[in-house]
Amino acid sequence: MRLTMSELARVITAKKKSRHGWPGQHAASGWRQFARLAILFIFVASMLPSTVGAQVPVYEVTPGESSIKFDVESSVPIKGTFSQWDASMTFTSTDVRTGVLDIKIQADSVDTGSGMKNSKLKSKDFFDAKRAPQITFVSTKVIQTGPDTFEVDGDFTIRGVTKQEKLTLQDNGKGTSSGSIAGTMAFDRKDYGMNSNIPFIKIANRVEVNVNLKWKRISGPPLVFQQ
Repeated sequence: MRLTMSELARVITAKKKSRHGWPGQHAASGWRQFARLAILFIFVASMLPSTVGAQVPVYEVTPGESSIKFDVESSVPIKGTFSQWDASMTFTSTDVRTGVLDIKIQADSVDTGSGMKNSKLKSKDFFDAKRAPQITFVSTKVIQTGPDTFEVDGDFTIRGVTKQEKLTLQDNGKGTSSGSIAGTMAFDRKDYGMNSNIPFIKIANRVEVNVNLKWKRISGPPLVFQQ
C-alpha cells in the first residue's frame, strides 16, 4: 500500500479533527496524541515512493551506428561482420566500474562477403548456428586501466560453450551525453570446439573480435571515472 502526499495530508487532517480540546486542556493527553500522530506520520511517510533517491545513469546503445566485426589470419583472408545483434550497458551507480556490458549476436547473421565462407562458418564445424543461435558476451568485472581505458572480464559463449575472456575498451565521449566505446577481444577457436578448417583454406587458431558501440545517455547523471 502506498499513499500519495494528498492522501497523507487528509489522514493528518482527519487526525487533527478527531482531537477534542487538545490545544488547551489535558496537556499530558495532548502530548500522547502528538506522539501517536508523529509515529503515524513516520509510518506513512516510509510507505511513500522515494522521489529523491540516488539516480543512476541510463545509457542506450544504437546498433545502426555501431558494428561488431571479426578477423582471423588465414591463407585466404577471412574477415566479417554480424548484421543482427543487440547490446546494452547498465549501471547500478555513477561509478563506471559498476557497469555491465551485455552483447547478444545472432550467429547466422555472419557476413564475410562470400556465401561459401558464410555457410561454412554457420555449420556445426564452426558457429553451429542451428543448435546454438546466439553468441554472447556478458561482463563480470570492469577494471579502469587509464583515464578512458578499461579491461572488461566476461563470460563469452559460442557454440554453447562458455569461457572467461577479456575485452579491452576505450571510451570516447567521457563526461558527455553521447560517444562510443571501441574494444578488442581475442580468443582461441579450438577452446570452443572449432577444430576444422574451411576446404583449401588454412585458418589460424586466434580469432580477433572488434566492437564499436555508439552510445547515448538518456537519463540520470554522467558516469564518474576513477582517473
